[in-house]
Amino acid sequence: MYGGAFDPPHNAHVALAKAAVEQLGLNALHVIPTGHAWHKAQQLTLGFHRLEMAERAFGEIPRVVVDQREVKRTGPTYSLDTLRELQTENPEAQLYLIMGADQAAALPTWSHFGEIAKLAIICVAERSNNTGNISYISTLNSLNCRAIHLELPIMPESATDVRDLVLHHKPVNHLLPSSVAAYIEAHCLYQSNI
Repeated sequence: MYGGAFDPPHNAHVALAKAAVEQLGLNALHVIPTGHAWHKAQQLTLGFHRLEMAERAFGEIPRVVVDQREVKRTGPTYSLDTLRELQTENPEAQLYLIMGADQAAALPTWSHFGEIAKLAIICVAERSNNTGNISYISTLNSLNCRAIHLELPIMPESATDVRDLVLHHKPVNHLLPSSVAAYIEAHCLYQSNI
């Protein structure tokens, strides 16, 4: 499971999905855009837009499934619920939860994290220049998590930066899959702060 707002999905998101499939030898990777993100301060772009952008970004990666379940779920979205559903659907599967180092460091703030750690092996994307990795390693160790580290090249992309560049009419094609950039332009996404 690789969840996130994907608002929008950028090249680093795509690189992480590819790295997870290849480095973990996954049979399937469910890329799951967040539904109602109870933990995010800013309002997310409508779910159908984020789903379409995710399809464009991840849809051609072998063994990746863009999963709509959280966007379609009513009420707050919790990773534990999604992991439980995936385990029920695939009772023999070993579950992996894919994330970046920033999310790994924040794991103690996740709802029902202890249960999440029992259900899934935590897989953390390390960037080559990650100097802040001590905080997430100590977090995982203190929580007695099963953990795997994924290697990624240095990638400066962030969704916040992409939205800001679009808002200020600056180029973003170098940060996004071309089909995602075209979708953003065609639907005038991120054109205002409202």
